[in-house]
Amino acid sequence: MAEQRPKWRGYNYPSPRAVKVPYESPPAPTNPAVRGLPLYYAAAVISSVSMIRSFLWRNGGFSQFRGKKELEDLEYRYDPTVVPVQYQDNTPAQDHTNPDNSRTSSSKRTGGYYSVLEFHDAYKSGKVTPKAVVEALLPIIRRDVDAATQHATAFVQVQVDRAKEAAEASTQRYKEGKSLGVLDGVPVAVKDHIDVQGYPTYCGKADIHSDTSDYTSWCISKWEERGAIVIGKTNMHELGKGITSNNPNPNHGTPLNPHNPHYYPGGSSGGSAYAVSAGLIPIAHGSDGGGSVRIPANFCGIYGLKPSHGRVSIEPSANMSITTTVHGPIASNMTDLEVAYRVMAAPNPGDPVSAMFPPPRPTAGPRKKILGVYRPWLDRADAAVKEACQSALDHLVSAHDYTIVPIAIPLIHEGQMAHALTILNESSASHPDWTGLTSDNKILLSVAAKTPARDFLLAQKLRNLLMRHLAYLFTEHPGILIVTPTTPNAGYHIAGGKSELRYGSNDGNMTIRTMEYVWLANFTGIPALSAPIGYVDPVEGEGKIPVGLMAMGEWGSEDALIEWGFDAQAYLNLQLKGGRKMPENWVDVLEAAGPTDA
Repeated sequence: MAEQRPKWRGYNYPSPRAVKVPYESPPAPTNPAVRGLPLYYAAAVISSVSMIRSFLWRNGGFSQFRGKKELEDLEYRYDPTVVPVQYQDNTPAQDHTNPDNSRTSSSKRTGGYYSVLEFHDAYKSGKVTPKAVVEALLPIIRRDVDAATQHATAFVQVQVDRAKEAAEASTQRYKEGKSLGVLDGVPVAVKDHIDVQGYPTYCGKADIHSDTSDYTSWCISKWEERGAIVIGKTNMHELGKGITSNNPNPNHGTPLNPHNPHYYPGGSSGGSAYAVSAGLIPIAHGSDGGGSVRIPANFCGIYGLKPSHGRVSIEPSANMSITTTVHGPIASNMTDLEVAYRVMAAPNPGDPVSAMFPPPRPTAGPRKKILGVYRPWLDRADAAVKEACQSALDHLVSAHDYTIVPIAIPLIHEGQMAHALTILNESSASHPDWTGLTSDNKILLSVAAKTPARDFLLAQKLRNLLMRHLAYLFTEHPGILIVTPTTPNAGYHIAGGKSELRYGSNDGNMTIRTMEYVWLANFTGIPALSAPIGYVDPVEGEGKIPVGLMAMGEWGSEDALIEWGFDAQAYLNLQLKGGRKMPENWVDVLEAAGPTDA
């Protein structure tokens, strides 16, 4: 007898519908690449000449949804939120910061990064204190000191007194034996995209984006309630609209990849990923509207989780890309990623969407281990990336009992352009004045503003088609995780050198290439996790470039993704030839803090 599938009771769950469309490779994109000083002048002309903007809009392929018969008789879908009501239960949620509930991960002693457990153990033993750790970090990450270090570019703001006060309070709790858990005293950072009390928000801009320094976004307040110390706000690609974190704005600059300074750290959460990869902090916040957590995590050789749409609340901060952008953790290992996610994803009763989600809970009992592979899509990755990912997949099958199932996803390349059109228009509508923006964003937002309503609506029809097809896959193969490389390319080389870093870069073809896989989770609202699984040779410099594997699951399946992430981590740490590679500029923060008598 066929297996009886459980009836889904999810809010907003799409009606499952398989759509069969033969795979077609997309035409080669023909967007011009402009970087350095020529970009500065090109942006001034393009943003002021309507005819040029219209040409670039058509050249970008944004009108390709017209005439698609598959979109006929489909409703528009603007909201990708799906709430997994089915698995709610009344058992009390775990205290995810209790050390007894945390899983161990590789520590520095075995060649990896420190986890929050190492920080917690060091604090409990009195070897170091939170106060000493913060005192050691501040000279490394501050820009307003006589000799700023290379690491300071990852941070745009550091409120010294605020960090010291939190560290002092945490140190006192440990002295009194009243620790709040494994996050107590752990330094964390927040992407300068949401609000933290005491900090204005620049959002990567030269001027203040929102001066709402009197409150802290919900998800960050959850970290702080468990004792985490926000040591600063991190650098980012202006407005979050970029995959490099190239930011020529004053008081910003571009952090370079810790593994190889001839490469970008990825974006738009590049400062957060840099800070974690370089060992400055074990956990950072990031936002993800088109891979902006997963791309920098991938490029910097660490872990990044894009949660289900709407699950992690940022109230009362505003989300200017409301149908594509979510917020999630970046961490050096899966132990820290799990703890950070489970704490920040606590339902917010004041947020009507977040409040509907059940509290995060670890997976209990046996789980299905099914990996879906859309082979024509995966095969578009560069040869070295594909080889690294296939080796990891082979190991997951042989050592962890996963089964690979062939799948198909319709209109995959058209879907990518529909996502791009959507998020760019959300941002353009939120920022109608391009004055003062970087040259890159002047072009992006001014071109997006040429979008006719018809094409925007067709993109939302395609969103509906994709969500319904994914619902079919998740129903047909319960527990399936769709796997791809995180990006088809290994890293993003800074081809234009110092001029590119000073004036910026606009390379639409490279952006499309890099976002080949990540966009699907944003456009359809499903969760996704990127894990490092290998390294490839660079085109310039000494350090090898990390390669990531990404899994995407059903709405609300973060717990299954976390289990997969631990399996992928075991491959990296224990099976990959040569093991995990640490950046040359990695900072041993606990050693820098030194023993203390405090």
